[in-house]
Amino acid sequence: MPEIRLVALDLDGTLLDSRSDLEPRAKEAVRRVQEKGVGVTLATGRMFRSALPFAQELGLSLPLIVYNGALIKDPLSGKVFWQRLLPLEVARSLVLKARAYNLAFNIYIDDELLVEDVRSENILYSQQARVPLNRVDDMLKVLKTEPIKFVAVHHGPELDRLEEEVRRDLGDRVYITRSFPHYLEIINPEASKAKGLALLAASRGISPREVMVIGDSFNDVDMFRFAGLAVAMGNAPPGVRAHADYVTGTNDEGGVAEALTRFILER
Repeated sequence: MPEIRLVALDLDGTLLDSRSDLEPRAKEAVRRVQEKGVGVTLATGRMFRSALPFAQELGLSLPLIVYNGALIKDPLSGKVFWQRLLPLEVARSLVLKARAYNLAFNIYIDDELLVEDVRSENILYSQQARVPLNRVDDMLKVLKTEPIKFVAVHHGPELDRLEEEVRRDLGDRVYITRSFPHYLEIINPEASKAKGLALLAASRGISPREVMVIGDSFNDVDMFRFAGLAVAMGNAPPGVRAHADYVTGTNDEGGVAEALTRFILER
């Protein structure tokens, strides 16, 4: 296996424990990996403002891959390296579809979280992300600026039916993924975690074979296919673990630290 020069880490279910805090062993391992000269970044579905405090706590300086790859942004300067937004007509269509299914949904514009109805699902989402909710009376009237992401939040079969309808009606005009089973996340089709990681690696002359990724959910699978070394968390679903080269411990058992130690720190 070639020497690892870049590590991309998911946040929820990976670097973060079940309380959504940085797992202490992971934090220490990331520090040691960077001391060895290996670059570390985050690759997450979270907003930039939601991911930034963790990047700061970890001492990361590389651009962060956020919004499932729709934005790559420097945590120190705030410079945007790459961004892809949802076309307005697509975003408006998604709002109408979510309304028809009576589902809670989020819209993201300028790194702000906008909601039309403040439901329990929206509140739980904002609490986990640690960002405020911004309520608007009519999302369609607010959508005069292209958003970066749409998320429908729901426990139940209606979310699957919404996904089926979006795939049928919008097809290759959107990229659909899930970071949790009850989060249906939709971004520009030119974006994904793998795309963001490929751009970041290429900008630093790093080949895919020199990249290691660690994740736990279906929005990480495209990164698994891109990277030379793909590590799934022990808490990942079987369908995610099946795409990994190695399965480490869970996010509460020091799984990230275990993998970084095995493949970087002990080599």
